[in-house]
Amino acid sequence: MFPAAFDYRAPASLDEALGLLAQQGDAAKVMAGGQSLIPLLKLRFAQPGMVVDIGRMRGLTGVSRNDGWITIGALTRHVDLERSYDLPGQLSMLPEAAHWIADPLVRNQGTIGGSICHADPSGDWGSVVLALGADLVARSANGERVIHAADFFQGPFTTALGPDEILTEIRVASSSKPAGGAYNKLERKVGDFATVAVAVQVELDGGKVSRAGIGLTSVGATNIKATEAEKSLVGREPNDAVIAEAARLAAAAAEPKTDVRGSAEFKRDVVRVFVQRGLKTALARAKEARV
Repeated sequence: MFPAAFDYRAPASLDEALGLLAQQGDAAKVMAGGQSLIPLLKLRFAQPGMVVDIGRMRGLTGVSRNDGWITIGALTRHVDLERSYDLPGQLSMLPEAAHWIADPLVRNQGTIGGSICHADPSGDWGSVVLALGADLVARSANGERVIHAADFFQGPFTTALGPDEILTEIRVASSSKPAGGAYNKLERKVGDFATVAVAVQVELDGGKVSRAGIGLTSVGATNIKATEAEKSLVGREPNDAVIAEAARLAAAAAEPKTDVRGSAEFKRDVVRVFVQRGLKTALARAKEARV
């Protein structure tokens, strides 16, 4: 099937792109790497009047440290994060999660911002930013606003972004405390969407957990933040019993459905196992991490 006809623009600057969105409103769709939007266009699930291609714009890529934040440009490609061996220790989850995304073709073309904005509940980056407690920075012609990751995902393929806004960066608060993360994913074959995946992030202070983040993939209508499981870890020494309780609470937060990939009970138990495994890996990495 061929896409319906649309106007195509490739603005040279962010301001030009924002001007187009302000003019077009809901009639326009933003395209970054195109790995999500192009299939929707070909199947005519999306029929915008205009596609605004920002994939070649400069200034929205890379990882940097500024004013207490670690900032990831929204147009940073998956492969660049996969190969970022010099990331701060607290972002050890990023290369691991990037490696699990689809296949080399998608990883070379797709962007972290595009994936987050697509808001597929089976998408990997949604759970990662939830676990990291990230802030998502959106720009429009009227200015900038910051959306916490926990408030960004509002439903399947639905976000808090307005039709005139572009996600420009992902911000993670820089910490002087030891921190580490892990991403575990179960898929039917290489490159498949997750049957279940779990992102885990921990921060330590004097042998106790000072902050914990847990994001769940493919077990609900959106990526899920396992809030009660996170709370159960904070202020406690992470022994086996504490980890097992957090895993139980995370599994209880999951809302999986039975399908060709497995039963709801199976998926919920995979969440439990992956949270246990992820916490142990993240804790080990936190103890070894360089800040």
